Amino acid sequence: MLKITRAENGEVVIKLSGRMDVENIGELETLVRKETDDRPIVLDLRDLTLVDQDAVSFLKRCEEDNITLKNCPAYIREWITRGRKTREQ
Repeated sequence: MLKITRAENGEVVIKLSGRMDVENIGELETLVRKETDDRPIVLDLRDLTLVDQDAVSFLKRCEEDNITLKNCPAYIREWITRGRKTREQ
């Protein structure tokens, strides 16, 4: 189960807690698209415990769209980096 909380303080911080999988991506995409105030968007991943490949692809796309991944666990960062290297080859 994924818990999503939102806060503002000059930027929009969306905190993700728990397990993130393909079932959560649509909801997150909708949430991010609704942020139209031109404020920076930050996804805080400190409490994210498990992700699947679809979630990693979503997070990679977020970074490509200038969304900051804060407190990104090392294993997720490694998967994102591998995905970029594979695409560049």
